[in-house]
Amino acid sequence: MIHEGGSKVDLLLWITIGFIIVGFVVLISMKKGMESKLAFITANMENEENSTKATSIICWIVGTTAWGIVSMILIVWWFHH
Repeated sequence: MIHEGGSKVDLLLWITIGFIIVGFVVLISMKKGMESKLAFITANMENEENSTKATSIICWIVGTTAWGIVSMILIVWWFHH
């Protein structure tokens, strides 16, 4: 570890913090839309539009899970450096 003005550890910390904050902002901004899509699907069970909406909800869940896993990896990586 180099503890001079522009440390590699400091950069990794800021990348981690930025990634987590941006992820939270995206997650919160998309949450309401996903809730309305889910409400539409449950209200209109026989509608053909449901598969498209269900696919977008599944992609949102997968993306949120991936973001959480990457965030945890970055935090652990930062503590080990």
